[in-house]
Amino acid sequence: MSTWSNGSIRTQFRTIDGLSIRFAESDDRDDHALLLSPWPESLLAFEPTWARLAQEAHLVAIDLPGFGHSQRRDELLSPRAMGEFVIRIADAFGLAEPHVVGPDIGTSASLFAAASYPGRLRSIVVGSGGAAFPLELGGVLRDWVEAPDLDGYRSADPREVVAGALTDIERYALPDDVRQDYLSSYEGDRFVESMRYVRTYPTELPILRDLLPEIQTPVQIIAGARDPAVPPVNAEFLHGRLPRSKLDVIDAGHFTWEDGADEYAALVTRWWAGGYASAASAAAR
Repeated sequence: MSTWSNGSIRTQFRTIDGLSIRFAESDDRDDHALLLSPWPESLLAFEPTWARLAQEAHLVAIDLPGFGHSQRRDELLSPRAMGEFVIRIADAFGLAEPHVVGPDIGTSASLFAAASYPGRLRSIVVGSGGAAFPLELGGVLRDWVEAPDLDGYRSADPREVVAGALTDIERYALPDDVRQDYLSSYEGDRFVESMRYVRTYPTELPILRDLLPEIQTPVQIIAGARDPAVPPVNAEFLHGRLPRSKLDVIDAGHFTWEDGADEYAALVTRWWAGGYASAASAAAR
């Protein structure tokens, strides 16, 4: 088990639905927020925004099953199934109506959770995750999704694969201990097995597309203008179909939560401070 601490984020483990799940938690506040790890990183991706977000809400950051340092269960490696698990996480931590921040792979999982459990989530922040159908993906992500099978990836060094993906971080100086946490998250077969999640996009995203107009949970979408893996058309796709949504495209590549940390945190905290309520009331008019 990998734990980590830098004085503000201290990771721990707890068992949820029979799985060992790594999490970090901030001080209690009136509002609560569940933060879902992006891929191929871990919950430490929120380190640059943690102090700012923790001033506004009680944070519970999670390495989703099969990602980061949390235990995998193969049947959870799809957006719909992971959306169900997001609700189990909220239940386990006693979060009655949390905000959810789900960048990257958390985008589709969060939206499936909102579709399946109306009113359960106060609001959602998503982006940088595959959403459009037909698929609009680029770079190695498209290759990973479209490969006929995983055999060609099993002999690859997972640390090299993850390190290659992290080269798309443009401005943020990734601390060495955080980089090592990301690399160790996907050692052995963990990376190649985690690919199964995005490889369900061709079958799961059409289902999500049809559900989007029915989702009444307010959604803030944050996209990187120069994202090579998940072009902004994915964010526009969501914004055009979600009835209570707000879209912001920032000057960044894929890793908006790190490369654009200050703007990302500002957008999220403004959303929590009342932007989500404004989105809901505007849609109702």
